Amino acid sequence: MRIQVRIDRMADGNFGDVKAIGEGLSEARIDYGPGYRIYFMQQGSQLVILLCGGDKSSQPRDIKQARLIAKSWQEQNP
Repeated sequence: MRIQVRIDRMADGNFGDVKAIGEGLSEARIDYGPGYRIYFMQQGSQLVILLCGGDKSSQPRDIKQARLIAKSWQEQNP
């Protein structure tokens, strides 16, 4: 539930606790439970929530997956 609330707030422009992770990607950090993360990017005014997330323990693997998804999305949406 908290993750969906966070995504809804981001869609409204309230990003909260966010950290840039490079290559145009950012990580929304949710201070709850194991420390959930949502990986996203913006292209112009469009917010792209990547279908990738996880918690602090899976962070390196999740970032790698987010980068692959972002690259694929950018190739399909120039």
